[in-house]
Amino acid sequence: MQNTSPTTVSSTPLGSAESSRSAVSWGAVIAGAVIAAAVSAMLMSGGTGLGFLSLSPWRNEGASGSALAVGTIIWLLLSQIIAYGVAGYVTGRLRTKWTDAAHDEIYFRDTAHGFLVWALSVVVGLVLLGSTVASVVSGTAKAGASLAGAGAGAASAVASQADTRHLSLDYFTDTLLRPNDPAASTSAGDVRQEVSRILTRSIASGQLSSDDENYLVKLVAQRTGVDEAVARQRLLQVEERAKQAAQQAEQTAREAADTARKAAAAFSLWAFASLLIGAFVASYAATIGGRARDR
Repeated sequence: MQNTSPTTVSSTPLGSAESSRSAVSWGAVIAGAVIAAAVSAMLMSGGTGLGFLSLSPWRNEGASGSALAVGTIIWLLLSQIIAYGVAGYVTGRLRTKWTDAAHDEIYFRDTAHGFLVWALSVVVGLVLLGSTVASVVSGTAKAGASLAGAGAGAASAVASQADTRHLSLDYFTDTLLRPNDPAASTSAGDVRQEVSRILTRSIASGQLSSDDENYLVKLVAQRTGVDEAVARQRLLQVEERAKQAAQQAEQTAREAADTARKAAAAFSLWAFASLLIGAFVASYAATIGGRARDR
């Protein structure tokens, strides 16, 4: 008589056993990240050398600013493609061969390995360059604070030194104390410095106080030999010219700050694009290297 008892069937599905090994070949990933960093450093050094060769201290010679900007962006993109292409391919060739995984799973793992190479190299690079980035951010913040007070800075520059726009108050003071008859010119002594300080304060505050105005009118009339009405007219003209010069300097500073802001934004966006390209290239190159490894 045959035994009719049911046969016990295992409840574990076929192929569901978990492998004891990790699917990530960390040795290959670390090696790829090191290669990516080394190749990137090499390419950046070469690009820096080419940039210096294209510059010239002579006017109308060498590459223009726009040409340098375009060349920098192109070299940045090429550096990402070359560095992460090599690193991803080497990672795919060095990773462990997965004999228990399906074809689609192997393709995903190779892609993940390439992405890990990119992520590890970027994170390590940011950590190593952390102090440099902090310095750049600090310098940018200080520059922004300085540009925010461009009006006061322009007034200080007007009072202390002459630049290419001839904003020194010495010029306006000379104009203010210039006599109608050049033969009547006398040494102004410390009066010029006093007048410069008064004009500087008026530009910084935005107006000339009545006491300072009356004092300057009497001083100009005494020094130049003109009546007070003419002296007051001259004072108003010089004050207006000084304010216009300070406003022009402030406008120039604001335009320079806006130009720097746009350049920084453009570079940040291109850097973002280059990082995306690097991640894609590393992931794709790792799949190519993995297929070559399995063959």
